[in-house]
Amino acid sequence: MIFKRKIYAKLLEWKQSTNGSKALLVEGARRIGKSTIVEQFAKTEYKSYLLIDFNDVSATVLNAFENYLNDLDAFFVILSAEYGVTLHRRESVIIFDEVQRYPKARQSIKKLVKDGRYDYIETGSLISIREAVRGITIPSEERSVKMYPMDFEEFAMSFGDDSLIAYIKQCFAERKPLERNLHNKAMFRFKQYLLVGGMPQSVSAFVEHDCNFALADQEKRDILALYRNDIMRIDAQYRSKVLSIFDQIPAFLSRHEKRVVLSDIAKGSYFDQYTDTFFWLGDSMMVNECFNTTDPNVGLSLNEDRTLIKCYMGDTGLLVSHAFSENEIADEQLYKQILNNKLSLNQGMLYENVIAQMLVANGHKLFFYTHYNEEKHRNDIEIDFLISNMSKTKYKVYPIEVKSSSRYSTASLDNFVPKFHERVDCAYIIHPRNLTISEKRISIPPYMAICL
Repeated sequence: MIFKRKIYAKLLEWKQSTNGSKALLVEGARRIGKSTIVEQFAKTEYKSYLLIDFNDVSATVLNAFENYLNDLDAFFVILSAEYGVTLHRRESVIIFDEVQRYPKARQSIKKLVKDGRYDYIETGSLISIREAVRGITIPSEERSVKMYPMDFEEFAMSFGDDSLIAYIKQCFAERKPLERNLHNKAMFRFKQYLLVGGMPQSVSAFVEHDCNFALADQEKRDILALYRNDIMRIDAQYRSKVLSIFDQIPAFLSRHEKRVVLSDIAKGSYFDQYTDTFFWLGDSMMVNECFNTTDPNVGLSLNEDRTLIKCYMGDTGLLVSHAFSENEIADEQLYKQILNNKLSLNQGMLYENVIAQMLVANGHKLFFYTHYNEEKHRNDIEIDFLISNMSKTKYKVYPIEVKSSSRYSTASLDNFVPKFHERVDCAYIIHPRNLTISEKRISIPPYMAICL
């Protein structure tokens, strides 16, 4: 099943603006649909295309990279013959799929782009780890774009809900609630997204089989097994640390503060021992890392405290399958209980993870804020997320609190907003109810996070 993906517009913008002067590197976690959308783009926008999958590449093609890059006429003849594709000058694109598997192909981009005959698109995951860049020069003739699992907007469009998405965006822009029945419809679709997630194989199984949660779950478990296999292939001393963090993500997120507690992994652990671990997890894009900012001011990353970190799963549907054993989801009953709010579980874990996923898909780097009150001997401010308007002259921050139920307290926002009132434009509360506005506070339903 081919889905409409918003990254298509970015691919088109690259083609039109660079005119072959730069290759495009599409980065993302495994199984998010990189190869599918790139091949769809190549079929639609070019006269012909050639796809080299470095997970399964012939000795002939590898030999061409090893011995014929100094004779590009011969190089292209070999590729054309091997794949049975006629290449047309300035009307064809060559795709290097999973290019991290063969770093020399990525290094060759400099020479190939300079030659100017064809366009080049690379796809890959774990692009920056040592194994993927060892011994090569990273080409400057390369533009990078990150791709993520399907966001809620893309998920809803897979059901033909394009008009509902447009209505949600209109209501957010006009700061008005949705009509009640449409709000209920949007919340129902959002809960489905919360459980199924945005991995295309899982969404496809769900959509094509009459919203079957069990079949979608099977696809997610296959992806989780693939991720674990990728971790087990790490040729480094920190392999066990990566596996420990990955396995305990649901446990960390089920806590009130959601933070990674290294002492739970190994007694006496400290952050410097895990630098490579978190770099690998972040580069894999299996997780979305959220760092503490000590002072919500211009450039949140300038005040980043990397010793306090939250690790969200890159896809919330995967988190659901990761958190529950296969026996617990032997049939659809557990999913249906969650969907209908009849199961007692920490839904805050799922809500916070999905909002993190939606913010990242919109281009935000994730930060949170805490303040320790010396007199009370506890944190009196805990802000789930902080985003900014990115302006250097009129800088404003937007604190976000995520609530999974209709009943909640706003003590942290009540303390944060006065403390940083000159920097705060408005605060957001994300909760299951419809949109409401109170002074500098906007309460929005979770599906409206696509508008942030």
